[in-house]
Amino acid sequence: MIPSHLRLAAALLLAGVLASCGGGRLAPFHRPLEPVESFGVMQTQQGMASVYTDRRTASGERFHSSAMTAAHKTWPMGTRVRVTHLGTGRSAIVRINDRGPFIKSRIIDLTPAAASSIGLTRKQGVARVKLERLK
Repeated sequence: MIPSHLRLAAALLLAGVLASCGGGRLAPFHRPLEPVESFGVMQTQQGMASVYTDRRTASGERFHSSAMTAAHKTWPMGTRVRVTHLGTGRSAIVRINDRGPFIKSRIIDLTPAAASSIGLTRKQGVARVKLERLK
């Protein structure tokens, strides 16, 4: 039988090894979002969404195509928004970190990762969406 202090030491060693396998600390935009159930809806909008890439954001963050972020004309930076593609019914929660879109007929620009998660491809260009501003 293995003494309990050796089992504890082995568990701590294993935890340290597993933690170091992640390739370092994750950037802030990769933090998991809070569960959807903890949010209430403050405001909704419907309109057209598009995919955007390769820009510096208005919040000062570096643009990351793999981040679940978006640009909105007026909602505050850091606002969590549930975006639902009205054609596919798929939705995702994104964080506003930029200003835009600058095309009058559109209400939100999504990063490629956010757009892909709701079924919007760059080839499609735009899609009709519903936005829910979350508390």
